[in-house]
Amino acid sequence: MSNDNGRVFREAWIAGVTKHYPGEPKPGYVTPWDDTPDWERAAAAAVYEQVRQFIEISEGMTRKLTREQRGHFIATCWIAQIHKHIEEPKPGYVADYADLPEWQRETDADIFDAIEDQMRR
Repeated sequence: MSNDNGRVFREAWIAGVTKHYPGEPKPGYVTPWDDTPDWERAAAAAVYEQVRQFIEISEGMTRKLTREQRGHFIATCWIAQIHKHIEEPKPGYVADYADLPEWQRETDADIFDAIEDQMRR
């Protein structure tokens, strides 16, 4: 998996947090790629790859998904990575999509869109 792909994911996350987070986000939410922990870089690259494959095998029909479906896909893939990299994650790290704050659901949908947009280039 390419680190560049993980960087695309992370930059989309930061852009989404900057756009949707109410108030001032926690510093960890907007940590630049080069300062992001290795496990989180690996997780970002893995989720990017899952989305890329999903788009590819559906022959681009993911564009017909609702915004909620797009965000839900990102959230579910991310939760699997949390379980992979963190032995006993905090409940908030693995919360169901419906239980995520609105800013995070919107950010997740933005991430899906950013990956899809990059694939169209």
